[in-house]
Amino acid sequence: MADFFARDGAGGGGAAGGAHHFPLETWFYDLPVCTRWWTTATVAASILVQCHIVTPFQLFYSFRAVFIKGQYWRLLTTFLYFGPLSLDLLFHVFFLQRYSRLLEESSSSRGRQSPAYFAWLLLYATVSLILLSPLVSMPFLGSPLSSSLVYIWSRRDPDTRLSFLGLLVFTAPYLPWVLMGFSLLLHGSIPKDEIMGVIVGHVWYFFSDVYPSLHNGIRPLDPPGWWIRLFEGRPPADEDVVEAAATQAVAIDQDIVAAAAPEVR
Repeated sequence: MADFFARDGAGGGGAAGGAHHFPLETWFYDLPVCTRWWTTATVAASILVQCHIVTPFQLFYSFRAVFIKGQYWRLLTTFLYFGPLSLDLLFHVFFLQRYSRLLEESSSSRGRQSPAYFAWLLLYATVSLILLSPLVSMPFLGSPLSSSLVYIWSRRDPDTRLSFLGLLVFTAPYLPWVLMGFSLLLHGSIPKDEIMGVIVGHVWYFFSDVYPSLHNGIRPLDPPGWWIRLFEGRPPADEDVVEAAATQAVAIDQDIVAAAAPEVR
């Protein structure tokens, strides 16, 4: 399945740290924390259904079941079940872990990788999809969530070249549309899940990557401080001092520029 959308020139990683582990174990522990547990929960949900321990009817999202009957676990399980053990499930898991991993590894706080930003993205996407789901009558929302991550990654890496079965070569921004066309050919119906994912992903991309450059760096969808502290704890005092000094230096530079502006002819 990995050959469906292969990155040109892509190489493997993480092998050095896995000399004493099986390849699958090395791959698993190389995954970032959010992607690792999301992938694990997805496979576990399908195994539980396959073994008849639970049924899909206990996992899908329903407003009545959640908010009237109090079955709140459905708010989570609707994003975990992609179907029974099958080739289709393998396809979904591949896309889930691949693009989720790429996004999580590129999420950073204070110059280092941070699960807080990616977890905030997941929270935004899950809440948005739950609010939109009644409009399209879609009980399982894992596929739209995966599509939203694929869209965000594709817009942030526009120069990455991909190939479909070695026949069609295109750049990353076309990936969501290629997936839509493939789904349309495969199922013969409009891929509502892909469209929902693109809508949710585009809102996040616009306010995180486009809007700040137009409005003095304001990032309305960044996680609040309490959310970051929940994952990272309080930052060391020296980092606070450095950040405060940098902010003060920028303010001083702006004051100097403003003071000099009237003298410019």
